[in-house]
Amino acid sequence: MVLENKFGITDALELAKAEEKQTKLKALTLFEQKILDNFEVGTFKGLSQIHYHLFSDIYDFAGKMREVNIAKGNFRFAPVMYLEPALRSIDKMPQSNFNEIIEKYVEMNVAHPFRERNGRSTRIWLDAILKKELKQVIDWSKVNKVDYLLAMARSPVKDLEIKFLLQNALTDRIDDREVYMKGIDASYHYEGYSVFKTQDLSNN
Repeated sequence: MVLENKFGITDALELAKAEEKQTKLKALTLFEQKILDNFEVGTFKGLSQIHYHLFSDIYDFAGKMREVNIAKGNFRFAPVMYLEPALRSIDKMPQSNFNEIIEKYVEMNVAHPFRERNGRSTRIWLDAILKKELKQVIDWSKVNKVDYLLAMARSPVKDLEIKFLLQNALTDRIDDREVYMKGIDASYHYEGYSVFKTQDLSNN
């Protein structure tokens, strides 16, 4: 099924390409125009601002808390009836060190607050927390797709694996444009989007 979209596209592959191109350009503006610096850090509101910025040109649900229950494989994300209180609890979680930040990230992933397109916006949200609190970000280009997806799938039960994986990809190059662009490409690759390179879109 093709998601209803503002472009009126009815072919899944065509929509995927259009979404990738449009939202990578929007992700680039978050960095280059320092828009991300004006968003809340470590809250659902801040995540909603990121999600809306990336996807509002394409989807009506951008930035809005979902109103349906969703699952991935055999894993069911937070039920709608508990979603709002879960997000309030996540907002209050501490974020003063690496372990606390990743634990907060794992809980936000379990919440999965949007109907679709959670992963890419939540990884940007995670980096914003790390940048503010630790003066570091993750170099996502160093995080293997299969390793990441398996670690995230297991993280609600045991988060040591995802902590180890992400800690080994930390960098203090927090304002490095190349690190950011390669990170966006890697983040999109996790979700199956790899037609466009952010660098090429930037050059054009």
